[in-house]
Amino acid sequence: MSGYDLDGKIVLITGGGSGIGLATVRAFVEKGAQVVVADRDPAAAAVEAQRPVHTTSLDTTAEGALQAWVDGAAATFGGVDVLVNNVGVAPFRDSFLNVSDDQWKSLLEVNFFSAVRASRAAIPYMIERGGGAIVSLASDAATQPDPFFVDYAVSKSAVLSLSKSISMEFGPQGIRANCVAPGPTATPAMDGFLESLSKDLGKSFEEAKEYFAKDMRKLPLGRMNDPADVAAVIVFLASGLARQVTGASYRVDAGSHIYL
Repeated sequence: MSGYDLDGKIVLITGGGSGIGLATVRAFVEKGAQVVVADRDPAAAAVEAQRPVHTTSLDTTAEGALQAWVDGAAATFGGVDVLVNNVGVAPFRDSFLNVSDDQWKSLLEVNFFSAVRASRAAIPYMIERGGGAIVSLASDAATQPDPFFVDYAVSKSAVLSLSKSISMEFGPQGIRANCVAPGPTATPAMDGFLESLSKDLGKSFEEAKEYFAKDMRKLPLGRMNDPADVAAVIVFLASGLARQVTGASYRVDAGSHIYL
């Protein structure tokens, strides 16, 4: 489709080995981008894409790891055009009172500080090229908190604020920063919950998935996201089609925000 202007662009994606990240890798590859992936286990990204994908096995919380990854990608490919801050975890919490300081710190290291560090590393390279795009994964929980994912929700609120701050400071240098805020999405991380629900309900996996979407979350569209649904919006926000979009957060949530 004309207008995307992503052919040959250098796209860096954290957490690109599975779920939304892997779907995003595929979507950028389809648009002709050079895709560089960082993930603890990036093997799937290397195998499943239709064109070569450059992968690095990386612990994004390790000191200096993201700076070195961005520097290496820029040196190898000649710069950075797009950064997708996707890496994240979402552990279930039974109560705010039972989330320890160490658990808070550990989650924020992955979900928030990875976006801080990757963005800080990538922005100077984007400035050198006259601009770029940063797309960060927030969540519907950023503005519609869930007490069973309290630290996750807080981290995604922080990512949303970070994105807006970057958009304001670096917009004059041609850098756009936006968020995508997914609702319930059928990723491998969600499968465990759905398998447990199917056993509790005495239903098949697909029936439990439908029950969750229609009866538990009451999604107006009646179905969970596929990772590709989220990836399509990420690619749009990184592309020339969204050249006048910055500081925004696009919800891909099957309508769950209607109940806010």
